[in-house]
Amino acid sequence: MWEKISFYRLPENRSLDAVSHAQLPTALILKDFVRVFFASRNEYQYSSIYFVDIFFKNSKVTFSDFSQYPVLVPGEIGTFDEHGVFPSSIISHNDKYFMYYIGWNKGVEPPLFYTSIGLAVSDDGFRFIKFSPAPIMSRSEFDPCLVTSPNVYIEDGLWRMTYVSGVKWTRKLDGKLQSHYHIKYAESGDGITWRRKGRVAIDFRTGETNIARSSVIKDQNGSYKMWYSYVHSEIGKYRIGFALSKDGYLWERKDGEAMIGIDDQQAKEMICYPFVFLFKGKMYMLYNGDNFGQSGFGIAVWNE
Repeated sequence: MWEKISFYRLPENRSLDAVSHAQLPTALILKDFVRVFFASRNEYQYSSIYFVDIFFKNSKVTFSDFSQYPVLVPGEIGTFDEHGVFPSSIISHNDKYFMYYIGWNKGVEPPLFYTSIGLAVSDDGFRFIKFSPAPIMSRSEFDPCLVTSPNVYIEDGLWRMTYVSGVKWTRKLDGKLQSHYHIKYAESGDGITWRRKGRVAIDFRTGETNIARSSVIKDQNGSYKMWYSYVHSEIGKYRIGFALSKDGYLWERKDGEAMIGIDDQQAKEMICYPFVFLFKGKMYMLYNGDNFGQSGFGIAVWNE
């Protein structure tokens, strides 16, 4: 099961533009440490991407200083990421780092919003340059409302992605808008141009409204394991779910085997946005707790 071992709390000595949140923690695995990127918001709730380095030694977790400057900032007026950028997945390829990130735009009627998937590239893991002012993946016939939270991995030359697909908005009895999104699958030959056919990876169960950020690991036996977030209308707060697959296409939900829940001071009401990774023979999970990571992010280790 997962053992929660540490919590990174936003420090006092950080950028004035990082007023709150360490949202969507995303790991870049380096030789001796793990660099974790996350989105922090300014006073207008616009987010930029910062990072902190994590060191694992003798069962202890230590952190570097909060990055002095953001590695990625919102785009120009009218662009797909004008109101914020969030990290989601990082791939090492041909001596470069490909960061798949989320670009966000406000909708006219809150909480309506629009998201698309962008790409930024780095030679050193510090300085990232946007591949294009336009997204590499946006709304389509299969994803009419939004696309967000890509999880990318390469397998035998094939780039594979699970991503969040927004399918509709509805109006609740109190008049407020409710989003509906689940997880779909896409693939690519180069990591830039993605093919979509509407294949659903994790679908809604009765009463669910949102299924968010997926994280996929392939184990030594060749099985695929996925952790993700989901919201049931009766609970109204995120929980972490789990699914298994033999091929990475067809998934079987086994949420009771997620083995992580709301049982600590930073995750008393909700737990969401898992990012699972392997480092020096151990499996770890990054996650956000209450209010989508307002105060920081948690770290858990898998114990058999």
